[in-house]
Amino acid sequence: MRHATLRQLKVFEAVARHLNFSRAAEELHLTQPAVSTQVAKLEEHAGLPLFEQLGKRIHLTAAGEEMLRSCRIIIQQFQEVDEAMAQFKGVSGGRLNVAVISAGDYFLPRLLVEFAGRHSGVTLNFGVCNRRELLAQLAENQTDLAIMVRPPLDLDTVNEPFAPHPYVVVAPPDHPLAGRKRIPMARLAREPFIVREKGSDTWTSMQEAFGAHMDGLNIAMEIKSTETIKQAVMAGMGVSFLSAHTFTRELRSGNIAVLDVQGMPLMLNWYVVHRRSKRLPPVAQAFKDFLLADGARLVTEALEIPARPARRKK
Repeated sequence: MRHATLRQLKVFEAVARHLNFSRAAEELHLTQPAVSTQVAKLEEHAGLPLFEQLGKRIHLTAAGEEMLRSCRIIIQQFQEVDEAMAQFKGVSGGRLNVAVISAGDYFLPRLLVEFAGRHSGVTLNFGVCNRRELLAQLAENQTDLAIMVRPPLDLDTVNEPFAPHPYVVVAPPDHPLAGRKRIPMARLAREPFIVREKGSDTWTSMQEAFGAHMDGLNIAMEIKSTETIKQAVMAGMGVSFLSAHTFTRELRSGNIAVLDVQGMPLMLNWYVVHRRSKRLPPVAQAFKDFLLADGARLVTEALEIPARPARRKK
């Protein structure tokens, strides 16, 4: 193993985590053949197969399991060295690693540009993922900061709210309920709903917003893509419950309408989250301070609907 490289270890770790060469290649911004080559070289150094294929899926061998444990320790040690060196660099020239759930990618790039404009020389590493992937990144120390709506309950993390996050019901602009005031939730039960998948933050927020009315809703379609949901709503296929951050362009152009539903918007918060034991590099600490100081103003300015008072998440 003396000739194995850190690059090979990182590629192997990504494949082992996803148990999928294509997903690892996408994460690492490499081609699949390049990923396969790096894994093959590491197996050559180890003298043992690290993966085996059963049917259409790959699995770690016993040697692969042991390699993964050691690999993560080595990668962690290199990350700690990077963080220690970052303390000497300060904010200027630092690398910011931040990940966000999908609804946040509609506003976070603007905040990153604003932050980078205040701190020359900062390098940005910005990732968008679903909640499960984001929690895995936190658990495996793959990101300095996570931007999310519901901080994890099973990790020892520091969670600080920095901006409001409204959720509303949307419909095509010619919908019969568009323009009506204080629509009862029970009335929405007649409408076909196009919703995000169960387990997503949007689905969980919808359950919170509708409460006892949730079971009576007509769930017509369940779609993983917010962009596809918006297209379906604009086409007249139904109504939906979405983060207000996700459709500002469509609202501005008049292609989507926000329904005035009783108890809406559901007002939650955006949180900046990191492991309690994490020694934040100066650039990450500076970005966290930036979010806490200016995040609420910048995020609210990006919204096209007023943040009316509503029930808040405890």
